Amino acid sequence: MEPKQSILTRTWVVASLACVCCILWGSAIPTIKTGYRLLQVDSADTASQIVFAGVRFTLAGLLVLLFTSLKEKKAMLPDRQTLTCAVPVCLAQTFVQYFFFYIGVAHTSGVKGGIITGLGNFIAILMACLLVRNEKMTGRKLAGCILGFAGVVIINMAGGSMDMGFRLTGEGFVLIAQLSYGASTVLINIFSKKVSPVILSGCQFFMGGVLLFIVGILMGGHLDHMSIAGVVLILYLAMVSAVAYTLWSVLLAHNEVSKVAIFGFVNPLCSVVLSALVLGEVSQAFNARSLIALILVCVGIYIVNCKRKK
Repeated sequence: MEPKQSILTRTWVVASLACVCCILWGSAIPTIKTGYRLLQVDSADTASQIVFAGVRFTLAGLLVLLFTSLKEKKAMLPDRQTLTCAVPVCLAQTFVQYFFFYIGVAHTSGVKGGIITGLGNFIAILMACLLVRNEKMTGRKLAGCILGFAGVVIINMAGGSMDMGFRLTGEGFVLIAQLSYGASTVLINIFSKKVSPVILSGCQFFMGGVLLFIVGILMGGHLDHMSIAGVVLILYLAMVSAVAYTLWSVLLAHNEVSKVAIFGFVNPLCSVVLSALVLGEVSQAFNARSLIALILVCVGIYIVNCKRKK
């Protein structure tokens, strides 16, 4: 008799929860832009942006640990094994990824930054299949990644040309951020089978957020124009990170990396649509190009997750 599979391995459950994560992440982009405006953080002030991110992720970690403790009716603090797993995850997912990402996007165009960011999901699947080898690379996975990435390219080519220039502090740093994201996805998939993915998520967020905050302060960053609206906005962003990344970690604990990571290609689509609705750029999101991108991403997801008939 085969062991009963967790409901979290069912494709429709993975799809539903992964899309919830992407919608939450998509809402973060316009919210962050609004936050910069409210807190008077200049778009070129990378140090203050890193401080902003540090506060956000530190609060996200505290929220995860607080909600888990309330649910279990006891203090859910990380043990030695969880801390050992959380250190490499926090360095890859929170600190390195966002440190290089914030600097990189400040020195490259939105088009190239968006396209390189779309590579993160592709990199995660390649690492899982070729480096860690905890799953096999198949033609279906490769085809799904290519279609998903094509959708990301199309959605990011909106009204902008892309030159072929490459700068280490621009495109190079964004690429380093995506390599770090790919590595963190594989690490979460491995470590979440050993420790609680929820406690792991909360712990790594808190440590990574504190590191970002300290580095941002040392770089000269500051948040001098805090207001009630700004506090509410940061709390919302912390909640977005706490819920979305924790759900993502739980899905990675029960599924292959490729089955979950392929849904990451939905994230840029959600970002474009929600940014258009919040920032009033409707014409840039609702057009034929967006529809084509959506179709490519959906087909890519289907190809990766469909079961080959015997």
